[in-house]
Amino acid sequence: MRHIYRFGNCSARKAEKRDNLIYIDADACPVRQEAIDIALRHQVRLVMVTNGGVRPYPHELIEMKYVSQGPDEADKWIVSTAGQNDIIITNDILLAAEALREGAAVLRPDGSELTQANIGNQLASRDLMADLRAAMPLDMAKAGGGRAFSSSDRGRFKQALDQKVKQLIS
Repeated sequence: MRHIYRFGNCSARKAEKRDNLIYIDADACPVRQEAIDIALRHQVRLVMVTNGGVRPYPHELIEMKYVSQGPDEADKWIVSTAGQNDIIITNDILLAAEALREGAAVLRPDGSELTQANIGNQLASRDLMADLRAAMPLDMAKAGGGRAFSSSDRGRFKQALDQKVKQLIS
């Protein structure tokens, strides 16, 4: 299974954790501000993990974690740190699969939740699309990307994150 990767034993970092946290795979995340607003409203710590392209947010509950440049560095750090009852915000399917194995909840920026029940289909779709792109690179390039991120996606995200935070802190 080419989509499975593990980052090794990270129990030392996990043992340092205190509270439930929200982690954002922040470099390409369109809902950083919405997540910050919800974290502040509920007084939950939020960690934005980036390799440098995100401005700091001046509040004691908002932490910036800068990781090395390179593929999957933010993902590796998030998986090595996040755990049970944390919330991960990402569009990265591989990161989501690893976070779910660690017991974290995973939300996409469009508000959809990735779970143990649906992550297998998401991984299979990801692999299928990668195979299609490899087989027809020019045709796939003409097809363009997915649909644009919308205000209704943003609204669904805010509602989903608010509900998930309430669920985990109660």
